[in-house]
Amino acid sequence: MLGHSISASGQNTGTMPERRPFVRLPTDVYPVNYGLCLKPDLIDFTFEGKLEALVEVTQSTNQIVMNCADIDIITASFAPEGGDEINATGFNYQNEDEKVTLSFPTALQKGSGMLKIDFVGELNDKMKGFYRSKYTTPAGEVRYAAVTQFEATDARRAFPCWDEPAIKATFDITLIVPKDRVALSNMNVIDKKPYPEDENLVEVKFAPTPIMSTYLVAFVIGEYHHVESQSSDGVTVRVYTPVGKAEQGKFALEVATKTLPFYKDYFSVPYPLPKIDLIAIADFAAGAMENWGLVTYRETALLIDPKNSCSSSKQWVALVVGHELAHQWFGNLVTMEWWTHLWLNEGFASWIEYLCVDHCFPEYDIWTQFVSADYTRALDLDALDSSHPIEVDVGHPSEVDEIFDAISYSKGASVIRMLHNYIGDEDFRKGMNAYLLKFQHKNASTEDLWSCLEQASGKPIAAVMGSWTKQMGFPIIAVDEEQVSDDRVLKISQKKFCASGLHDGEDCPSWMVPISICTSNDPTCTKLKLLLEKPETSVTVRGVGPDQWIKVNPGTVGFYRIQYSSSMLKNVLPGIRDLSLQPVDRLGLQNDLFSLSRAGMMSTVEVLKLMEAFVNEPNYTVWSDLSCNLGVLSSLLSHTDFHEEIQEFIRDLFTPVGQKLGWDSKPGEGHLDALLRGLVLGKLGKAGHKPTLEEARRRFKEHVEGRQILPADLRSPVYLTVLKHGDGAMLDAMLKLHKQADMQEEKNRIERVLGAIPAPELIQKVLCFALSEDVRPQDTVSVIGGVAGSSKQGRKAAWKFVKDNWEELYNRYQGGFLISRLIKLTVDGFAVDKMAAEVKSFFESHPAPAAERTVQQCCENILLNAAWLKRDADDIHQYFLLRKAPPV
Repeated sequence: MLGHSISASGQNTGTMPERRPFVRLPTDVYPVNYGLCLKPDLIDFTFEGKLEALVEVTQSTNQIVMNCADIDIITASFAPEGGDEINATGFNYQNEDEKVTLSFPTALQKGSGMLKIDFVGELNDKMKGFYRSKYTTPAGEVRYAAVTQFEATDARRAFPCWDEPAIKATFDITLIVPKDRVALSNMNVIDKKPYPEDENLVEVKFAPTPIMSTYLVAFVIGEYHHVESQSSDGVTVRVYTPVGKAEQGKFALEVATKTLPFYKDYFSVPYPLPKIDLIAIADFAAGAMENWGLVTYRETALLIDPKNSCSSSKQWVALVVGHELAHQWFGNLVTMEWWTHLWLNEGFASWIEYLCVDHCFPEYDIWTQFVSADYTRALDLDALDSSHPIEVDVGHPSEVDEIFDAISYSKGASVIRMLHNYIGDEDFRKGMNAYLLKFQHKNASTEDLWSCLEQASGKPIAAVMGSWTKQMGFPIIAVDEEQVSDDRVLKISQKKFCASGLHDGEDCPSWMVPISICTSNDPTCTKLKLLLEKPETSVTVRGVGPDQWIKVNPGTVGFYRIQYSSSMLKNVLPGIRDLSLQPVDRLGLQNDLFSLSRAGMMSTVEVLKLMEAFVNEPNYTVWSDLSCNLGVLSSLLSHTDFHEEIQEFIRDLFTPVGQKLGWDSKPGEGHLDALLRGLVLGKLGKAGHKPTLEEARRRFKEHVEGRQILPADLRSPVYLTVLKHGDGAMLDAMLKLHKQADMQEEKNRIERVLGAIPAPELIQKVLCFALSEDVRPQDTVSVIGGVAGSSKQGRKAAWKFVKDNWEELYNRYQGGFLISRLIKLTVDGFAVDKMAAEVKSFFESHPAPAAERTVQQCCENILLNAAWLKRDADDIHQYFLLRKAPPV
């Protein structure tokens, strides 16, 4: 499963509340095959179900315990093989634990038998289980599709089952649906016939599935068009889109047909099913879900319209398709034994999606973007005291949602990238292949993968990786140097890095750190590799003259931050200005120093001076990371009376690159130029750069009047700029564009920037709009987040709005990761101690169990921001004043 572009987050070490007692299902009865027939009613939002499950009784018992939630069982019986049917005499629901116990008058004997259950359920509107998704037909009529989202523990809302990943079985699925609807499931259709009791219905029967976990079962009933192709290895690939939008499925189809053979080759294991469908679902909480053979997506993660989709959307679709298809092997064919190993499933897919996109679109320079999108985000979250280890012991299913966060995904992906680099591609693939073959159609744990990789590479993988997955946080590597004739002697030491500074105290954890080193002689080539296994060591790099610099962690692959001695730093910094350092290392250096300044380990002014050295920077991703950090600083300084000065700093820094790029794309430009132009114009416009603002207003007017439609790549920056400096008429113009937009991508684009409007009464209007019928439930979060992120007034208003509407918001998202995201986006930017106390006490009286860790992280961030402001605000102000002072 993929969270939406920004991931939520969560956990703490000491102060988590009492964990709920939790017991896994008994093992005395287990399923071998589920025969499942479902008949959804798309008008009354209910469904009828019949389950005939072939089960194995391993020791005699007079009860069967299964998972079941929001389902009413009408009758249940058990027929032992060759024996008489025994009717269940009682159904005891344990709602809190989402279980039901079926009691039988006599003991069920060892051996196989048939368990039959007739039941009814509801098609809920909570975007989980078997739920309804609202859409509008091309004629403007509102209708509903019936769709599923079972990960992590919601298959039990669609049928009574053994809803644990290790209890695998085969599934024979039949759906009874209106004859004018498309019905899809994991496998291909093998039979379709009229339903005897109602001539408007058909009975659609699907081929039996391979042995698989319940959370990967899926079905969709609705109205869709599709495009179809075959991969070079003979798999039928279809992309299903809303009616009339089949064209918009072509890009994803192309990515999917290229990706399947790539993975088949990478893993040396063929894709195990005859077909794969990718389908766009209107109401969808995550980004996408890897159901075996039927992958479901948000519309924005699958649909691309050549005229109206921007470059970043294409890239997002390519990554999400790469992520979900990787799961068909890693997750579906081999499944984690329990949710504790979720990180492996997600971290692996989040790493390999980049490998896949790099294969399909080398021009995206996607691995540099990985560092900005995943690696640095994971470092930021993992430096908090309220972070958590990659591997979290999960007990009660309610705790699962909370680990769908940036630690599982982004840190998981980052340590796998580090591992891949440490082992080398060839041995890595060998180990992966051994793992998939050994555990196919079964379950495995993190340790199983390590032992396969260890055998393939002969390196101490389990020991090294254990230090990264079982303890939270990461080290900061301090490096000092000494010239000894023609050699450079480095002293290297590690300590735990904390967002509030270095870890002090006796019990400092340590890691097994793969370290590589390069020199200015060849910044792209590693000159020396070592594994740092103790707190400190010395190492000699031979043949390095006094005029050469040394860089640790080339490629920014190791998951740690670096603190150079001041002389080393002074030597390496010119590599930024003259571009001799690789882009990814220019980015990494700047990002390390920025986070050291937030942690109080160096002055923020030093980092601002460093930022000014990026004035010749050509690389999109380097600018993107820089821009992100300036955004953090700008948000921090919105709590001071010199906020305008940082806007001026931003204008000065971005103007030269803005002038060089101009507004219109030039012949021969590519994907990254388009991304850079959007980034720079948005940054200049938001910071109030006059020429950018005037041009944005002119182009916006032409766009609205239909004289000259804005290219998709310029829409976000233009919309943001005109709103940030706009009035009520401008907001109305944007809301009108939102109403007219046919594409979800365009609606989302507008929703994300509406919060930039400055006037307090218009901010209220945007917040009310967030909860209106015009915004899909999964997108409300980004409208409120946009308000909170755009100004000091917006932040206060959004927080008040969330408190005032808490009941409605909580009911809408409870138990899902959207509630965590909402909280994070709303309160993370505060920088006053008393706000941390206010947030804490609000959530003490309005508990949100799935977001407890997120609340702790936000409170910690607020306190860190406040400390940063107290420490550095005066110096920063002085620096800005000095920059403007005429030279003496």
